[in-house]
Amino acid sequence: MSDGLWTAESLKAATGGTLYGALDAVTGVSIDTRTLQRGDLFVALEGDSRDGHEFIRLAFEKGAAAALVLHARASEFSEAGALVAVPNVLDGLRQLGRAARARSHARIVAVTGSVGKTGTKEALRTILSAQAETHASVASYNNHFGVPLTLARMPSSAHYGVFEIGMNHAGEIEPLTKMVQPHVALITTVEAVHLEFFPSVEAIADAKAEIFTGLMPGGVAVINRDNPHYERMRLAAKASAAGRIISFGTHAEADVRLLDIALLPDASDVTVDVLGRRETYRLGSPGRHLAMNSLGILGVIDALGADLHAALAAMREVTPPSGRGARLMVGEAGHEICVLDESYNANPAAVRAALAVLASTPVGKGGRRIAVLGDMRELGEQSAALHADLAPDLVTHHVNQLFACGPFMAALWKDTAPSMQGAYAPDSSGLEPLLIEAVRPGDVIMIKGSLGSRMGPLVTALKNHFAKGNP
Repeated sequence: MSDGLWTAESLKAATGGTLYGALDAVTGVSIDTRTLQRGDLFVALEGDSRDGHEFIRLAFEKGAAAALVLHARASEFSEAGALVAVPNVLDGLRQLGRAARARSHARIVAVTGSVGKTGTKEALRTILSAQAETHASVASYNNHFGVPLTLARMPSSAHYGVFEIGMNHAGEIEPLTKMVQPHVALITTVEAVHLEFFPSVEAIADAKAEIFTGLMPGGVAVINRDNPHYERMRLAAKASAAGRIISFGTHAEADVRLLDIALLPDASDVTVDVLGRRETYRLGSPGRHLAMNSLGILGVIDALGADLHAALAAMREVTPPSGRGARLMVGEAGHEICVLDESYNANPAAVRAALAVLASTPVGKGGRRIAVLGDMRELGEQSAALHADLAPDLVTHHVNQLFACGPFMAALWKDTAPSMQGAYAPDSSGLEPLLIEAVRPGDVIMIKGSLGSRMGPLVTALKNHFAKGNP
């Protein structure tokens, strides 16, 4: 297979590794045997709880072409299959990522932000793929191993590359963006998240602005003009190699400016001024927050020199990813409930945005708007207050019933009017039977919480319960 993603020689050259066994090429790169595809290079990363070397034999049983392993442990697996041995596996993956970037002629975009980075990355994947071959991060592979893995998977034939870059602490974005070397870097917004690890929101803005340090000379920084920390981010961009800054938002001076928006139950009709051109398009995702992110996407399209009108047409194909606003209709026809799956993650800004979508979603006959909220994590000493502060938003967005779980959500539950209280439980597993018992046809249910709150199983439970024809 001479046309693989990495030949044996290019693997050795990129990683500085030693090859043991026979290998022609690999067609992909994997760090997880559960999703590994035949022909992949299995990267035996050492994690906090498990060591990838434990899964090398399983990887070969599932069709791996080779494994990237520690020199010190290569002899343990010499009979299993072809090995590329390196002093440090994560460093080897990083070297493979850097080599992929060096050989690529793609136009590269890097996306970060406190809210919306995964959805924006997926939207860019959809829009750019309609124009040319596009490679993008899968899931939320945006950290110290996810970014080099995404780079290592990038085929040399890609015309565009879209990379999500995340962080929990200061200093984490800079080495990743310098690895990616984007031509365009976008910050969706800066909000009060990860406060457990930052002294202020200003410090979060500085950490997000690290994304500009990796820009290619003359690259473009795309920044939310409406954000209170815009000027801070703009100055960081000016101090970088950026040759141009594109702003977006409702601000009168925004380069991509919102002129009008019609929020529909399952879409948004948006009119914008794109650097002096008036354009209208339908975004296939509901919610003002997603419409605002689409303005940043148009800034990226302009910066890339891609086809704007083709991008506008593709906007209607942009739908929310699973766990980030996906809309599910479950139950029998005429007795359905609508589930807004926001279960992947949460912070105050994201919860308010999800509540706004809940408010705009029509209920069925006899139905109610139900918010199911789990703890928002990593908010530090302000956590209880930030949870309680959501109480007025429940009223503003016409929530009929609140179902809540987790120790932090207890603060919101306490401040919620008794008439609005559905049920509270210490965790999501305890909330599950209470929610299922309470739901009835016509209800619209929005489920949201940080990943550690395990709200996703509630979505699955509702799907399974009503799929069986239960009332």
